[in-house]
Amino acid sequence: MRQKQNRRKSRSRSLCLALALSLGLTAGCSRWQPDGGSGAQAQQNGGAESGNADGGGNGWNPGGGDGGAGSGAAGGGNGAGGGASNSGNGAANGGTGAAGGGNGVGGGAGSGANGGGNGAANGGTGAAGGGNGVGGGTGSGANSGGTGAAGGGNGAGGSAANGANGTGGKNGDKSDAYPDGQPPCAEIIHRDQEAQSGGGDVKLPSSFDYRKMGRAPQIGNQGSLGTCWAFASLKALESSLLPGKPLELSVDHMTMHNSFSMSQDAGGEYTMSMAYLLAWQGPVLESEDPYGDGYSPDGLKPCLHVQDIQILPAKDYDAIKQAVYRYGGVQSSLYTSMRNYQSESVYYNRTTNSYCYIGDEKPNHDSVIIGWDDNYSKDNFNMGLEGDGAFICTNSWGEDFGDQGYFYVSYYDTNIGVHNIVYTGVEPVDNYDHNYQSDLCGWVGQIGYGRDSAWFANAYTAGKGENLEAAGFYATDQNTDYEIYVARHLGEKADQTFGQRVKMAEGRLRYAGFYTIPLDQKIVLDDGEKFAIIVKITTPGTVHPVAIEYDAGDGMAEIDLSDGEGYLSFDGDKWEHVEETQKCNVCLKAYTSNR
Repeated sequence: MRQKQNRRKSRSRSLCLALALSLGLTAGCSRWQPDGGSGAQAQQNGGAESGNADGGGNGWNPGGGDGGAGSGAAGGGNGAGGGASNSGNGAANGGTGAAGGGNGVGGGAGSGANGGGNGAANGGTGAAGGGNGVGGGTGSGANSGGTGAAGGGNGAGGSAANGANGTGGKNGDKSDAYPDGQPPCAEIIHRDQEAQSGGGDVKLPSSFDYRKMGRAPQIGNQGSLGTCWAFASLKALESSLLPGKPLELSVDHMTMHNSFSMSQDAGGEYTMSMAYLLAWQGPVLESEDPYGDGYSPDGLKPCLHVQDIQILPAKDYDAIKQAVYRYGGVQSSLYTSMRNYQSESVYYNRTTNSYCYIGDEKPNHDSVIIGWDDNYSKDNFNMGLEGDGAFICTNSWGEDFGDQGYFYVSYYDTNIGVHNIVYTGVEPVDNYDHNYQSDLCGWVGQIGYGRDSAWFANAYTAGKGENLEAAGFYATDQNTDYEIYVARHLGEKADQTFGQRVKMAEGRLRYAGFYTIPLDQKIVLDDGEKFAIIVKITTPGTVHPVAIEYDAGDGMAEIDLSDGEGYLSFDGDKWEHVEETQKCNVCLKAYTSNR
């Protein structure tokens, strides 16, 4: 039986102290069973499936037109290119499939993008970051409840915020924490094969602070709205560009121009931020859409393209520190009973600007980790703690909170470091011209066949004069192996077997998250050609490997099943059209550039 799993099942969305609602949905449905295996199962917060993929059919020439006879996707080495010859064996290009490019923002050349790793703790096996999201405003209660996400549909109003965005504090001298005395940053973070596969960890200092090297983002003020999730996402993104490219990005646009049916005061979570950014709905500049006026203009274009987002393992403090050191601020979650900067809490020490909560409450607020101090004394906290150490975080309550908007969160806090994302692939808007997609709400659930591997595909119709260059998809847990194929000149959906597919990339992703994988070769598409991206994915220890978008019944996502042609397969031979059989879209994008 194929079952869907909702990623929001065990998460409470970040309400930043706005009201949360609790969801516990599990949709089940019975479908066909492919030969030799159990039927597919989908879950709302789950794992993955895997298996080896075929090289596929006759080789064709990705440079244009069909190739001659041959064995398709053979290929020397990992990530074999697609059949680039006119006869004989199809593909040749060796090397690893997911090459990236450019210097990563941390650690210089080769440290750019990301990898894979344990998904999220709380809430199922795959869907890293599962569990309780965060966000929300400071004005409406401190309930944590709730599981789904929230956002803010177009036109969602909202009162003026208490005080505009702050100016950020303590951006001082360069730190000597880096070996060469310079922070490893760049104007734009470029994807990098080493980072996607998880290599390149460095020896970390005992303390590290973006404020000392000009990399701390400006402090924002969410006022009375439930927008901490969006502030945290965009401040983390801004920090990944500093000090080379200082930008202030629009929270109003993220919360009012996404594909979710939530108002600004209803809270949200990082999966909503991911969906908005990966769909290229944003980000836009704050100057184009200022915060807190209840209005967000239509027609604004993104100023960046976010291509890779890494979801870090729960409570893996070394992974969090590596991400901060190499890439940018890490968005993470807290529980707080405080409503705003004026609130009192037994968990917060105003004298030392230090916070620690130990208990059973779920997260209800998002912040950004911008550094750490392993020797920060436990005596700075109100709670009696076992040991020293704290993360340095930004808040979204203006500069009157904490130390000009910054505060310390103990390593012993229950929720800090459970749900974490970092932006590891941020590129200029001219990287690709077209983003073919059918999942504007992103990763809502997962689907699989009760084992750690599965095949999925999306078919698209090319525009005029385009080259196919890359594919993008979610890894739903750690150590995900993938193989990417392309099939060309397709017929009607009822005829799809993808037998002529050619392998164009392969690799392993260390952590869960979204990854854009360049193909081994650009493919010159015919005008109006119907083509498909096909992925075989294997995620050890999980049983629902494929990320899907579907209506989980919570009223938060606006799902369109008419905008794509997605497929799912147990073995890569027998396929079902999932919009019809599963009422879902597979999360699989294709990127093209104009010739």
